[in-house]
Amino acid sequence: MGLWAAVFWGAFSSSALYLGQVLAGPMGRRPRLTGLVSGFGAGTLLAAVAYELVPQAILQAGVDTALGFVSGAVVYFVCDWLIDRGGGKNRQRIAPAAQSGSGVAMFLGALLDGIPEAFILGISLAAGGGISVAFVAAVFVSNVPQGIAGTTSMLAAGYTGRRVFRMWTGLTIACAVLAGLGFALADSVPDGGYFASAFAAGAVLTMLSDSMMPEAFRTGGSAVGLATVLGYLVAAMLTFVG
Repeated sequence: MGLWAAVFWGAFSSSALYLGQVLAGPMGRRPRLTGLVSGFGAGTLLAAVAYELVPQAILQAGVDTALGFVSGAVVYFVCDWLIDRGGGKNRQRIAPAAQSGSGVAMFLGALLDGIPEAFILGISLAAGGGISVAFVAAVFVSNVPQGIAGTTSMLAAGYTGRRVFRMWTGLTIACAVLAGLGFALADSVPDGGYFASAFAAGAVLTMLSDSMMPEAFRTGGSAVGLATVLGYLVAAMLTFVG
């Protein structure tokens, strides 16, 4: 697969945000169901980290992998902290009350969540020559509840549905470009992309533990644990089938 395939899959995985916007109305009145979907998406991302981003071969890379893993977590944590302080703290809230906040900060937060996934998608396409069904499915599914939460939060902050749609379009384009950039730079990434994959894994795990999983449990209740296990199982099966 070539550069344009990477661009396509980067856009496709992010396009689930549109689906989240469509579902924000009906599912916004059913936060428990949305929480269960979010838990399922978290499970798929956990499997993607375990089987796609940090497989055994990458762990054998040693210090570079550990450095990448920790660096990704720290960079995400700091950027997320800055965005929270700038008005994007509630972007993951599935059912927020009327609130104030910065739509720009919420957009930047959603972009921050999507950067490592899109970039690694491009690198993996260049390295393996084929698309990982499990990884794309994991990113797509996890973006649905993020689209619901982000749409709900921005509407509560006073944004119109049309403006939210334009922001999701900008984010989808950005993820497509990042996937293409990952593909184009794959040859210059050291250690066969091990550091970059570990960096993405650290960032994704921090995002999951910091916001996505706590919010899923807050709204979905204890059954979210079962939904997360199911999501992990489905993504793990797709990894070995695909």
